[in-house]
Amino acid sequence: MTDSKISVLIPAYNEQALIEAVLRRVHACFARVGDAPYEIVVCDNNSTDRTAELAAAAGATVVKEPHNQIARARNTAAKAATGAWFIFLDADTLLTPELLADTLRAFQSGQICGGGSVLKFDRDDLGFFTNQITRNWNWISTTFQLAAGSYLFCPREAWCALGGFDETIYAGEEIYFSRELKKWGRARKLQFRVLTGAPVVTSARKMEWYSPGQLLWRVFRMALPGAHKSREKCDLWYTRPKR
Repeated sequence: MTDSKISVLIPAYNEQALIEAVLRRVHACFARVGDAPYEIVVCDNNSTDRTAELAAAAGATVVKEPHNQIARARNTAAKAATGAWFIFLDADTLLTPELLADTLRAFQSGQICGGGSVLKFDRDDLGFFTNQITRNWNWISTTFQLAAGSYLFCPREAWCALGGFDETIYAGEEIYFSRELKKWGRARKLQFRVLTGAPVVTSARKMEWYSPGQLLWRVFRMALPGAHKSREKCDLWYTRPKR
């Protein structure tokens, strides 16, 4: 479907429970859609578990980023990539053949500077609060054309021109990158497109770890001025409840 190599770039911090399934799904999706050349680069973001070992065994190139920050992990993976097009995929998110096919068609069209996808959680029994969060985000994403961090694609050329993801930001870096990517695309008469045909499937584990009140408090705190530049205030992305 495309002659250009695709680099699937995955930041991963202590993801031994999910990383094998995520990588198996990527391999299966590319096998399903055709002969598009691809690679998977996993950035081990200072994990203390078997993430790196399991990712390598599942066919990924593994690179290390010692500073625990999602933006840096994305950029470190991209620096090691050899593809002409990048797909940034979270380590708790499952690609689908339909979404990959839509993405490859966007690459091949010559009219797209990048984009993302609407999303759904991997469980359907999480209740009204979670369903409303999903609906709200998908409305924001498609209305304002902003990619979720779980799935974002762009040409290498754009990532290089923009200097990658902003490494002063600890959460929401994909929103800033989406905005800059749209500007880059407009200057070249290219579109940024959030794909709606086949949602990417992301883990609902945060909905299991935290109560609605705890989640709302963390989201509210993230909205405070300058909070996105503080790792502590972005702890929803960096810490997990002790079991």
